[in-house]
Formats: sequence, C-alpha cells, structure tokens
Amino acid sequence: MTPPTTGSHVDPAVALGGELVTHAARLVRAVRRKQDLAAGVRVLSLLDEHGPLGVSALARVDRCSQPTMSATVRDLVADGWVVKAADPGDARASVVSLSPAGRAELGRVRRRSGEAVAARLAAGPHTPDELATAVAVLRDLLAHPDPEGSSL
Repeated sequence: MTPPTTGSHVDPAVALGGELVTHAARLVRAVRRKQDLAAGVRVLSLLDEHGPLGVSALARVDRCSQPTMSATVRDLVADGWVVKAADPGDARASVVSLSPAGRAELGRVRRRSGEAVAARLAAGPHTPDELATAVAVLRDLLAHPDPEGSSL
C-alpha cells in the first residue's frame, strides 16, 4: 500500500509515522538485546495492560496459538509470576492474572529498560525534556482509539 500523497509529495504525517514505528521497534530490540529476558515477560506486560485474561484471550492479543500461550502460562505459573484461577463466569475456563512477583519482575525489566535508554540519552545530543515530549506523544497516540478500528 502506498502512503497518501499531496500532489507529488508523501504526506509528512505518514512518513514520520512510519519512521516513528520503525525506530521505536529498533529501540525496543536494542534495549531487549542487553537484557536477559524470559520469554514470558511479554505476557506479563499484556496482563499489566489488559488486566486478567483467559488463555485464549491472551493468545489473541499476543497473536500466537492457544497451545503456545498455554505453555507460556504454565511456565509463568511455575515461576510464580502469574496466577491461574477458575473463571467465575465459566467453570471450564481459567483466568490468568499477574502475581505480586510477576508485577515485581515486570517492574525490574522496565527499570532496566529505562536505565538502558537513559544511558543512550546521556551519550547523545538530546535532553530529558525532549525524551519527555517523545513519551507524551507516544502515550497520547496509544490513548486514542484507532480511527481504522483496530487496536495498536
């Protein structure tokens, strides 16, 4: 799909939006490479964002198969990072939620990620105020519903 154009030029918001997503993803990968992250940390983050969910719902939001999510949840339960309990609305299903230990682990990972970004910031030309502006823009973009109806 080609970006919308005005005349013969690409819409600046489209071009910058593409760059934002590209560079945000690269930053996340660079920061994660420096950490020894358990595979399930992504699921901890999803539970923090969405609250308690069933295994099938977790698989949908993570875009993985239900058997893959079941195995991940099993490992997270064994680590003590999530709690799996009976779904009060459906006795055949279960609900997964963050445990205090899982919340602490997620906090540790986020703190280490922040330290990695702060080190890059200190080594470059940008200020903490500029970083605060970037964070505010990202937060606002995620706070508003997607006009195309899908979730970010």
